[in-house]
Amino acid sequence: MAELAIEDLRFAYKRAGEEMFNGLSWQFEPGSVTALTGPSGRGKSTLLFLIGLLLTPTSGRVLLDGEAVSRAPDAQRAAIRAGRVGFMFQDAQLDPTRRVIDAVMEPGLYAGHAHAGLVDRARSLLDQFGLTDRADHRPGQVSGGQAQRVALCRALVNSPEILLADEPTGNLDRGNAELVLDALSATARSGNTVVIATHDPFVLERVDERVAL
Repeated sequence: MAELAIEDLRFAYKRAGEEMFNGLSWQFEPGSVTALTGPSGRGKSTLLFLIGLLLTPTSGRVLLDGEAVSRAPDAQRAAIRAGRVGFMFQDAQLDPTRRVIDAVMEPGLYAGHAHAGLVDRARSLLDQFGLTDRADHRPGQVSGGQAQRVALCRALVNSPEILLADEPTGNLDRGNAELVLDALSATARSGNTVVIATHDPFVLERVDERVAL
C-alpha cells in the first residue's frame, strides 16, 4: 500500500514562466479515488505527470512512503514508475503496429516480469473487460471505447499500487464510462491509490475526494 503525498508543490514549464499550483499540498488516501478538478488549463494533466514522476517540480516535493522521490535519479524514478505506478491516458496511446495483447503486456515487460505470466495476466484482464476477441487485433481495428478499455488493461497489468488516469471517460459513452469507473473504484477498494484528472460531472459524482485546481 503506497503512501502518496505532494508538499508545497509548484511548477512552471519555462524559467520565469507562469507558475502552477501555488504551493499545493495533499495527502492521497490509499483505498480512495481522488479527482483533480478544475477548468481546462489549470494543470490537471501536469499534476498527474508530476505525481507519476514524468515531470520534476520547480519547487516542493512528491513523497512516496515518506521519501521525497520527485528529484531522485532518473533510474530510481523509472523503477518506481515501472513497478508501482500505472498510467491511463485520455487518448489510449496504443502503438498502431502492435497487437492489443502486446500493448497490454508492455508495462510488465518493461518492469521485468516473465513473459508467460504476463500473457496469462493480459488475457485475464482482456476477458474481464469484454475484449477477449480483440486480443490479436491492431488498435486501428477496435472502437474508441474498446481502445480505452485496452488502455485500462495496460494500466492494471502490473497490479500497481498507484493508478493515474487522465480524463479516462473523456471519449467514452455512458456504458463504457461506467465500466471504466467501476474498475477504477475496485482498484481503490483493494487498497490502492487512484488519482483521476477530470472535469466530467459523472465521474465527480463517484469519487471519494476532490482536489480543486
